[in-house]
Amino acid sequence: MVLSEALVFLECRECGKTFGHVLAHVCDECFGALEASYAPSRFSVSRSVIEGRRPSMWRYWEFLPLLDPSNKVDIGAGYTPLIRAERLAKRLGVTKLYLKNDTLNPTYSFKDRPSSLAISKAREFGLKAVGCASTGNLAGATAAHSAAAGLPCYVFMPKSVEKAKIKQAALYGAQLLLVEGTYDDANRLAALAADRLEMGIVNVNLRPYYVEGSKTMGLEIVEQLGWRTPDRIVVPTASGALFSAIFKGVGEAEQAGLISDSRVAMTCAQPLGCSPIVQAFREKSDTIKPVRHPDTIVQSLAIGEPGDGYQALRVLRESGGVAVSLTDDECVEAAALLASTEGVFAEPGGAISVAAVKRLVEEGEIGRDEEIVCCVTGSGLKTIELMPEPSGVRIIPPSIDAVKKVLNTY
Repeated sequence: MVLSEALVFLECRECGKTFGHVLAHVCDECFGALEASYAPSRFSVSRSVIEGRRPSMWRYWEFLPLLDPSNKVDIGAGYTPLIRAERLAKRLGVTKLYLKNDTLNPTYSFKDRPSSLAISKAREFGLKAVGCASTGNLAGATAAHSAAAGLPCYVFMPKSVEKAKIKQAALYGAQLLLVEGTYDDANRLAALAADRLEMGIVNVNLRPYYVEGSKTMGLEIVEQLGWRTPDRIVVPTASGALFSAIFKGVGEAEQAGLISDSRVAMTCAQPLGCSPIVQAFREKSDTIKPVRHPDTIVQSLAIGEPGDGYQALRVLRESGGVAVSLTDDECVEAAALLASTEGVFAEPGGAISVAAVKRLVEEGEIGRDEEIVCCVTGSGLKTIELMPEPSGVRIIPPSIDAVKKVLNTY
């Protein structure tokens, strides 16, 4: 069923001006960011209808801004496991801990969610080429969905991005433009391409629609908990888009009558060497100071000028949440701890949520009896070079005696 354009429109976050269903991302009155909004009737759906659908992000069709389902580009993103992490909880000193494991998306990060929606919208708007600015994970996700849609794809990335992420995007057939500079340099170049070359850049001119894909993580969390919220959701944060979108998804679940209470403390985790949102929150400031030269190995979160930073600040304050910055060592240690206790191998930027819980529990900012969901956003297989050399490796001759000798050491 093709929907009326009146059900989905763009609205300025700052001045409230509406723009209809158009390809735009900045308000022409106040230069505020635009976001997708919906007529109240768009959210008319029951729990049982959703539960009866195929397990993917598209089971939440009523909450997404696609008008014609024939434009959908779906390679299986979403409805990833929510794991009760009892062994990890004991190590962190909390009683109820869950992992939202988005390492199991088709290209192994949460970026498949917004990419699926953005490339679908590119089809809907009739765009002939697409692309993205990326710290790595979005490159692979955009390239994969573009390949499935049959659209040429151009990726702008800092040349310092991990080699595995560069190779992954290239193998999907994208043209990679490695920029001698930071992510923010790459992002500015992508924005110029969107403006002057009539290209659909998923996190620039398609951004208001793109970020809506990320809110499906929030919708999944409440459904998988039995249609309720946890006390706290901890989110790895770079641009602030995922952080804000999860909160929006939870709020819309309440608007739709799927849950009775959308209250949840949103918690933002950033690497110490690039934590502009955390700094503004901790300083009780309304100004986010750009980080011109990020200094962190956590490349996936190294965005010095967060596009949704101010929205993330609003969410932090509205939800009663907290923000914390973690050292590179804490992020790597959290990735190793997560793998060894729960069998989930995340990149340091994906495991930073675990590092945040550890730190905040130790500092008394998170209660030990809280029910906590850690969002784990990207696979460690893409950043294997960042992990320490394993200790449990032995070279042995091909004999049972050698095996016995090893076993006797345990």
